Amino acid sequence: MKIGILGSGVVAQTLGSGFLAKGHQVKLGTREAAKLDGWVNEAGKDGSVGSLTDAAEFGELVIVAVSGAAAVSAVEQAGIDHFNDKTVIDVTNPLDFSAGFPKFTVVQGNSLAEQLQRVLPGSKVVKAFNMINSNVMVDPKFGDERGTLFIAGDDKAAKNETTKLAEGFGWEVLDFGAIEQAYFLEAFAFGFISYAFKTNDWMRSIRFLKK
Repeated sequence: MKIGILGSGVVAQTLGSGFLAKGHQVKLGTREAAKLDGWVNEAGKDGSVGSLTDAAEFGELVIVAVSGAAAVSAVEQAGIDHFNDKTVIDVTNPLDFSAGFPKFTVVQGNSLAEQLQRVLPGSKVVKAFNMINSNVMVDPKFGDERGTLFIAGDDKAAKNETTKLAEGFGWEVLDFGAIEQAYFLEAFAFGFISYAFKTNDWMRSIRFLKK
């Protein structure tokens, strides 16, 4: 599969490398291509870098992995039409780091995933990979256990596509419901990130147990 990823940070690079290792073709889209020189040099023939528009056009599936504050503007800059009829995986979180410690910036009914779905009416947005640190994103094994990845979105086929990709990394995937449920995934991410900031303990994940 051709996967376009909007972003040049650690999350975008980690997912990009993870998908390359699974045999996918990946293009990272960025406003600052020089930031990705190291990544593209190690990516091999199936990894490339371009503009935000390039990545959105390239991907049969597109991942939004920019900062939360830049998410809407990034997809707008990439060109709304380039997302039409595609699964769009939203990895972002609505956090403001301007004061150092993160601040949660959305209210229920207006999660970042819902904002992106409104901006991309022709796309199928799925919230996923936002509740975990990049260190475990493509390696969810904890001894004999594996983490549970929560997803949310309105389109069943898009969630199935996201599930298949995540299971390729080893995740157990749990469908948390429709796109409005993404608010709770973002809120949990804020709780985890707040904890990790205070403790510097990032190598964690959830295991959702059932009797």
